[in-house]
Amino acid sequence: MKWAILSGIEGNLTAYEAVLKDIRRQSVSDLYILGDVIGLEGENEAVIQRLQSPRPGELVPQVCVGWWEEQCFSLHGVSGLQNAPELMEKYGGDGVKTLWESVSRESVRWLRSQHFGFHELDCLLIHGSTVSYADELTPDTPAIQLCDRLIRADANYLFCGRSGLTFECWVTPVELRSTVTTLDGVQDPQGYGKTPRQVVGVGSVGRIPGKSTYTLFSPENGQLSFRTVNYGKTKGFGATKR
Repeated sequence: MKWAILSGIEGNLTAYEAVLKDIRRQSVSDLYILGDVIGLEGENEAVIQRLQSPRPGELVPQVCVGWWEEQCFSLHGVSGLQNAPELMEKYGGDGVKTLWESVSRESVRWLRSQHFGFHELDCLLIHGSTVSYADELTPDTPAIQLCDRLIRADANYLFCGRSGLTFECWVTPVELRSTVTTLDGVQDPQGYGKTPRQVVGVGSVGRIPGKSTYTLFSPENGQLSFRTVNYGKTKGFGATKR
């Protein structure tokens, strides 16, 4: 069993095709895409159609929503937050107009039907974290915060795509306990043991023109590697293993 874990296509169909070509060489059993399949540049509708209709012999992608999808939902009035204030603040009126015009209502409905995340074995695969789709975990995130996200996820491995970076951070609690206060008072503390847990940034397929990164993971033995795919004028493939 081997998983290919992607994020951040951001409408870049050429990048996605290059990554699919590389995946075909890797004996992959499952394909996960952790959000941000759309963006402000590229071909959003073409990418969505490609995800909906894999070719014969290709894996069916399992897709969850990301930051860009949530902005689209907000624009179309199908989320709790209306008028995409995050998008407006970051990209202005032009960004709002571009996203609105580049994704059809039918495609919004399809995106809306996708998952928030995937809990498989002792792994959580998600765009941000269980706190929020916008929760951006990086190698510089404080260890206590990473530990909190892992405990909330109830997972030994947390794969996330929000940052667009490839990274792995190990968290090994020496002693970790939590308490809950209810109307009846403070409850008995709960311990979480000393099992090492890992946060993995899975990379970005389409954010950097000409260069895609994604992750391969074998859940049976914990083997992890990051793949780099150069496409366009500079073509090639590479891997970084831990």
